[in-house]
Amino acid sequence: MGSTTISWQRDRKAPQEQMDSMTVTYLKSAACLRNWLQAPLQPIRAAIDSIEVQDPRLAHFLCRWIPARCPFERDVVLFGHKLMHIPPMCKLNPFYDQVVGLRFRALSFLAEQGEDISRYL
Repeated sequence: MGSTTISWQRDRKAPQEQMDSMTVTYLKSAACLRNWLQAPLQPIRAAIDSIEVQDPRLAHFLCRWIPARCPFERDVVLFGHKLMHIPPMCKLNPFYDQVVGLRFRALSFLAEQGEDISRYL
Protein backbone atom coordinates (compact mmCIF):
# COMPACT_ATOMS: atom_id res chain seq x y z
CA MET A 1 0.00 0.00 0.00
CA GLY A 2 2.87 2.34 0.72
CA SER A 3 4.29 2.03 -2.80
CA THR A 4 0.88 2.82 -4.32
CA THR A 5 0.66 6.03 -2.34
CA ILE A 6 4.17 7.05 -3.30
CA SER A 7 3.58 6.41 -7.02
CA TRP A 8 0.28 8.30 -6.87
CA GLN A 9 1.96 11.29 -5.28
CA ARG A 10 4.82 11.11 -7.75
CA ASP A 11 2.43 11.12 -10.76
CA ARG A 12 0.31 13.91 -9.36
CA LYS A 13 1.15 17.32 -10.85
CA ALA A 14 1.64 20.41 -8.76
CA PRO A 15 -1.24 22.94 -8.97
CA GLN A 16 0.86 25.39 -11.01
CA GLU A 17 1.78 22.66 -13.50
CA GLN A 18 -1.90 21.74 -13.83
CA MET A 19 -2.81 25.38 -14.53
CA ASP A 20 -0.01 25.67 -17.09
CA SER A 21 -1.18 22.48 -18.77
CA MET A 22 -4.79 23.70 -18.83
CA THR A 23 -3.72 27.08 -20.23
CA VAL A 24 -1.71 25.45 -23.02
CA THR A 25 -4.65 23.18 -23.86
CA TYR A 26 -7.02 26.16 -23.93
CA LEU A 27 -4.70 28.21 -26.14
CA LYS A 28 -4.27 25.31 -28.57
CA SER A 29 -8.03 24.80 -28.82
CA ALA A 30 -8.60 28.55 -29.27
CA ALA A 31 -6.01 28.64 -32.07
CA CYS A 32 -7.64 25.64 -33.76
CA LEU A 33 -11.05 27.31 -33.55
CA ARG A 34 -9.67 30.58 -34.93
CA ASN A 35 -8.00 28.75 -37.84
CA TRP A 36 -11.19 26.81 -38.53
CA LEU A 37 -13.26 30.00 -38.62
CA GLN A 38 -10.77 31.87 -40.80
CA ALA A 39 -10.13 29.08 -43.30
CA PRO A 40 -13.15 29.93 -45.52
CA LEU A 41 -11.90 33.53 -45.78
CA GLN A 42 -8.41 32.62 -47.01
CA PRO A 43 -9.31 32.45 -50.75
CA ILE A 44 -10.83 35.94 -50.59
CA ARG A 45 -7.80 37.27 -48.73
CA ALA A 46 -5.49 35.71 -51.30
CA ALA A 47 -7.55 37.23 -54.13
CA ILE A 48 -7.32 40.73 -52.62
CA ASP A 49 -3.59 40.30 -51.98
CA SER A 50 -3.02 39.19 -55.58
CA ILE A 51 -4.49 42.38 -57.10
CA GLU A 52 -1.68 44.26 -58.83
CA VAL A 53 -2.18 47.97 -59.33
CA GLN A 54 -0.77 48.90 -62.74
CA ASP A 55 -3.41 51.32 -64.02
CA PRO A 56 -3.61 54.94 -62.79
CA ARG A 57 -7.41 54.97 -63.06
CA LEU A 58 -7.66 51.88 -60.85
CA ALA A 59 -5.18 53.36 -58.39
CA HIS A 60 -7.16 56.62 -58.13
CA PHE A 61 -10.40 54.68 -57.71
CA LEU A 62 -8.94 52.54 -54.91
CA CYS A 63 -7.50 55.55 -53.10
CA ARG A 64 -10.89 57.30 -53.23
CA TRP A 65 -12.85 54.18 -52.31
CA ILE A 66 -10.70 52.97 -49.39
CA PRO A 67 -10.53 55.60 -46.62
CA ALA A 68 -7.21 56.59 -45.06
CA ARG A 69 -8.64 56.15 -41.56
CA CYS A 70 -11.66 54.46 -40.10
CA PRO A 71 -14.79 56.53 -40.83
CA PHE A 72 -16.54 55.22 -37.71
CA GLU A 73 -13.99 56.50 -35.20
CA ARG A 74 -15.37 59.61 -33.53
CA ASP A 75 -15.05 61.84 -30.49
CA VAL A 76 -18.44 62.91 -29.15
CA VAL A 77 -18.01 66.53 -28.02
CA LEU A 78 -20.63 68.68 -26.28
CA PHE A 79 -19.91 72.34 -25.49
CA GLY A 80 -16.21 71.79 -26.06
CA HIS A 81 -15.98 68.83 -23.67
CA LYS A 82 -15.23 65.35 -24.91
CA LEU A 83 -18.00 63.09 -23.64
CA MET A 84 -16.84 59.83 -25.14
CA HIS A 85 -14.71 58.25 -27.82
CA ILE A 86 -16.10 55.76 -30.33
CA PRO A 87 -13.24 53.40 -31.20
CA PRO A 88 -12.47 52.36 -34.78
CA MET A 89 -14.60 49.46 -35.91
CA CYS A 90 -12.56 48.70 -39.02
CA LYS A 91 -10.42 46.17 -37.17
CA LEU A 92 -13.52 43.97 -36.96
CA ASN A 93 -13.45 43.60 -40.75
CA PRO A 94 -11.83 40.23 -41.52
CA PHE A 95 -10.28 41.71 -44.69
CA TYR A 96 -8.98 44.90 -43.06
CA ASP A 97 -5.28 44.12 -43.50
CA GLN A 98 -5.74 43.10 -47.14
CA VAL A 99 -7.77 46.21 -48.03
CA VAL A 100 -5.28 48.53 -46.31
CA GLY A 101 -2.47 46.76 -48.17
CA LEU A 102 -4.31 47.25 -51.46
CA ARG A 103 -4.70 50.97 -50.76
CA PHE A 104 -0.99 51.18 -49.92
CA ARG A 105 -0.07 49.47 -53.20
CA ALA A 106 -2.28 51.94 -55.08
CA LEU A 107 -0.67 54.91 -53.32
CA SER A 108 2.80 53.52 -54.00
CA PHE A 109 1.97 53.07 -57.69
CA LEU A 110 0.74 56.66 -57.97
CA ALA A 111 3.83 57.98 -56.17
CA GLU A 112 6.11 55.99 -58.51
CA GLN A 113 4.25 57.52 -61.47
CA GLY A 114 5.07 60.97 -60.08
CA GLU A 115 1.49 61.90 -59.23
CA ASP A 116 0.52 64.01 -56.23
CA ILE A 117 -0.93 61.72 -53.56
CA SER A 118 -1.33 64.36 -50.83
CA ARG A 119 -5.11 64.52 -51.35
CA TYR A 120 -5.38 60.83 -50.42
CA LEU A 121 -3.40 61.07 -47.18
